[in-house]
Amino acid sequence: MATLAGQQPADLGASRADTLYRWVTTTDHKQIGLLYLLTTVAFFLLGGIEALVMRLQLAVPGATLLAPGQYNALFTMHGTTMIFLVVMPMLLGFANYFVPLMIGARDMAFPRLNALSYWLLLFGGLLLYYSFLNGTPPDTGWFSYAPLTLPPYQLRDGVDYWALGLIVTSIGTILTGLNLIVTVAKLRAPGMTASRLPVFVWMSVVTGFLILWAIPSLTAAQVMLLFDRRLGTAFFDPTRGGDVLLWQHLFWWFGHPEVYIMVLPAFGILSEVIPVFSRKPLFGYAVVVGSGIAIGFYSFLVWAHHMFAVGMGTVADAVFGATSMVIAVPTGIKIFSWLATMWGGRLRFTTAMLFCVAFLVQFTIGGLSGVHFAIVPVDWQTTDSYYVVAHFHYVLFGGTYFGLSAAAHYWFPKITGRLLDERLGQLHFWLTVIGFNLTFFPMHWLGLQGMPRRVYTYPDLPGWGLWNLLETVGAFILAASVLVFLWNVYVSLRRGALAGDNPWDAWTLEWATTSPPPAYNFATLPPIRSARPLWDLKQAPTERGRAAAHGRAGAANPAAATRGTVGFLERRSAPVLGTLALISSEAVFFGSLIVAYLLYRHTTSAPGPEVLNIPRTAVFSLALFASSGTIWLAERRLGRGDLAGFRLWLLATIALGAIFLLGQVTEYGHLFAEGITIGTNLFTSAFFTLTGFHGFHVLVGLVALAVLAWLAFAGDIRRDRHTAVDGVAVYWHFVDGVWVVIFSVVYLWNLL
Repeated sequence: MATLAGQQPADLGASRADTLYRWVTTTDHKQIGLLYLLTTVAFFLLGGIEALVMRLQLAVPGATLLAPGQYNALFTMHGTTMIFLVVMPMLLGFANYFVPLMIGARDMAFPRLNALSYWLLLFGGLLLYYSFLNGTPPDTGWFSYAPLTLPPYQLRDGVDYWALGLIVTSIGTILTGLNLIVTVAKLRAPGMTASRLPVFVWMSVVTGFLILWAIPSLTAAQVMLLFDRRLGTAFFDPTRGGDVLLWQHLFWWFGHPEVYIMVLPAFGILSEVIPVFSRKPLFGYAVVVGSGIAIGFYSFLVWAHHMFAVGMGTVADAVFGATSMVIAVPTGIKIFSWLATMWGGRLRFTTAMLFCVAFLVQFTIGGLSGVHFAIVPVDWQTTDSYYVVAHFHYVLFGGTYFGLSAAAHYWFPKITGRLLDERLGQLHFWLTVIGFNLTFFPMHWLGLQGMPRRVYTYPDLPGWGLWNLLETVGAFILAASVLVFLWNVYVSLRRGALAGDNPWDAWTLEWATTSPPPAYNFATLPPIRSARPLWDLKQAPTERGRAAAHGRAGAANPAAATRGTVGFLERRSAPVLGTLALISSEAVFFGSLIVAYLLYRHTTSAPGPEVLNIPRTAVFSLALFASSGTIWLAERRLGRGDLAGFRLWLLATIALGAIFLLGQVTEYGHLFAEGITIGTNLFTSAFFTLTGFHGFHVLVGLVALAVLAWLAFAGDIRRDRHTAVDGVAVYWHFVDGVWVVIFSVVYLWNLL
């Protein structure tokens, strides 16, 4: 006994070390999903503390708790944290955990890439918050409008931390969006057709596409901002001819789809929870899915309604005002679908259901005020007022946060195997509703009374002090609601009631496995004949029929549960689909840089496009164009089993790519010798940035090709195992295709 007792501390320490190692190195989508959720909760607490300190400063007129710069820093970090480090990654955390379970898969399509995505989020968030330790937190707003982010207005490093931290997190987010799309396309269980996917899965896929096509615009803008600050370019510097509205267009091309990146998964959560607690199928499943897709499409057509006050002109204002009104239609369709689902149902007002009902009310209020902003004269009167603050908090907090709270109560039993306490849950709900409305509803009145947003103090005008004091009281009630929820989680993990596999008698596949699920997710799967496979199983006419259904599921090859899709997707491998998704995102990035080049192609000062050597560039461009043919020939040889021919054409592709890259380096050397650098003027800023990033992509492609060549000569690439070759070839064709556009716009246009 003494020996055993003496070994316990060491054993305990070893066990903890092993556990930590497993979590740090995990590629299990469930553990990665939990890492997302735990990390975002930590950032949520930081963002909440920042909000409380701001509300204390604004509780009374003329308060001096914070200096103006301190308030601006908290304001910037609160908005940035809640959007980039809390709401979006928390939703992706739920998607990470539950999308594979809901489609009957064993894991995400790219498990290691999934792990990398999480660590990029964490590293980017820590880099952003290191700015506090460095004494230079960003203080320019989460939107960081130029030129206020440029010298001489902003000399400290805070903007650099903001841009670099978000670039890192954005890369991880793009990789997650890519992973979700490929997972759903390729790993659905047999029978899980598109018309049988849970709505949450559909909304996660739409969100994945929004991520791919929206975030690169922000990344391109942040790259140009960093170059303006550190390399002497002038993209956004009006004193040197730069256009500050370019920043706004690039930012809001991202910014408005971002709203739906944060809301669409919440729509999916409601579409799963409401039917279960109404004991009715979702009313208008196809319409709900279709309206979600329509919202994703329209979100790219309304970005400039954030810019009505900048003087775009009456035609542009009218167009964007109309599209902003239209986008309210598919959202309204969802609201009516959820209400119709509840109508006549056997409602169970669990905590999850209460949050869904409150979502309908709060989000509708936010949506109605959003339509107000689509009316240009109303927007002019209310822009940059607290009316705007009220609107987007009713959309994002009253919408997304309430949806996330419903998800937490609905899926907590599946994640942990235990139920949350319903009494504490309902206390959490009522404190949230009261605190939320007390905090944000008075902002409507303050905005209409003229109180501007983004101010650290205000005069003692009639009503302003009272409304702000009530808002501060509401903020602390909200803080109390969060503490109640955290206490509920703690207590329930220790001694909560055991949940069983399906405590809600729900219908989707995640409830067909144990709580919590095993590492392999499913031993067997029920037959999938509708969007509600567990409902179908329960309605089997006899126990014999139910047993037969289980028998058919068990007889299937478990690996078959992670195969499938049809048409285009079925004919392509997961690596190729992942590459196609990635290059669609990269196309938006290059599109943003090309827009900047077209804007600044002709400047008032020399040098301009006339300094470019078109004949020499054409020669090394032909080498790159020819490399698309050689990589195609390499693929053909590999498909025929001719490994020697494959190696030969692969080496030819590498040689041609290297010739192009060397040619680009010599062109840069010639320009540098003439004293022409990236910071010379607007033309050189755009030219070097656009062609330089393309050269970087060529270098990445050459590294990938070199790895393939090494594997080929090592004998690790065979005819029946060449998906990696296909993916690299697709990427290389993209690099060549981008240069066709760049060469035409930058060089050939000069001949006209």
